[in-house]
Amino acid sequence: MQPDNSWFRGDPLVELNHIDFSYKDYGDADDETSSHAVLRDFSLTVERGERVALLGPNGSGKTTLMRIINALEFPDSGEYRFGGTPVVREEVEAKNSLFAKALHQRIGFVFQSSDTQLFCPSVEEEIAFGPLQMGLPDAEVQRRVDDMVTLFGLDRMRERAPYRLSGGEKKRVAIACCMSMNPDLLVLDEPTDGLDERNTDVMVEVLRAFTDAGKTVLFSTHHHDIVERLDARIVRVHPSLWQ
Repeated sequence: MQPDNSWFRGDPLVELNHIDFSYKDYGDADDETSSHAVLRDFSLTVERGERVALLGPNGSGKTTLMRIINALEFPDSGEYRFGGTPVVREEVEAKNSLFAKALHQRIGFVFQSSDTQLFCPSVEEEIAFGPLQMGLPDAEVQRRVDDMVTLFGLDRMRERAPYRLSGGEKKRVAIACCMSMNPDLLVLDEPTDGLDERNTDVMVEVLRAFTDAGKTVLFSTHHHDIVERLDARIVRVHPSLWQ
């Protein structure tokens, strides 16, 4: 059975409507469960082709928002739609979910720490992993790997183990892995943290080209110069609103 081709085709690309989210704090067996509210009545719309920057202090909910968009967390109330299709826990967590597979092919998530998502023996195998999971023909997988290696300047390290790379090189590989899936949306948590000037320049150039091709980028950052260089729309997340 194949995913429903009507999923995620609509506009706008991302809709978060009146989202509430709290993290549950579980105490000892005799203690009552408490919760910590992170988001209250939060709404956001992202159109296709946009570059959107989430700005706010640590703890304001930026990473939580990105985890909800990637269906790694689910709101306590409110609605999340991706490409016009409601994204709900029951669909995503269903056994052998075609819905989840299709959603995660359309959204690439680059974590703040690249070490959490790099696990293959070589850079080349790392980039090929996603397209192989999509069931693409070997020739198409190799084409995508070669394209990403060229785009990110990874040719001299394609046979190296990711754990032997620098922080900036790991970040480039992590973004390349996501982009090899040809997602509609690329979500990045603090993409320039720890990057030197050269790696930052590569990242900015690639993200601009990605959106110029009609794709969409959503990222969190504390670096206002990156927001300016990417000419991103700013969405401010204020923790005082959620208390």
